[in-house]
Amino acid sequence: MIFSFHPEAEQEFIQAIEFYEEKEKGLGREFAFEIYSSIERILSYPKAWPILENNIRRSLVRRFPYAVLYSLVDDELIIAAIMHLHREPEFWKKRI
Repeated sequence: MIFSFHPEAEQEFIQAIEFYEEKEKGLGREFAFEIYSSIERILSYPKAWPILENNIRRSLVRRFPYAVLYSLVDDELIIAAIMHLHREPEFWKKRI
């Protein structure tokens, strides 16, 4: 199975990496590692996480207050958002 980022999700991911890297050297890299680890778990078990709405599922990220929101379309995992859990919770809905 392959995966791709919605353009806005990719931008959120990059901005979060930059934010954490500015807070502490190496923390942005650790954040990226946790996001990719979450994506690997999703790829291994794509239907393991709960559906939020309209076939969008949410997988929580370890160590950071983030979740990966994604959907399955045929044999592709599409990442709709890299969502901070303490900010505007429904911002991603305009993407589906």
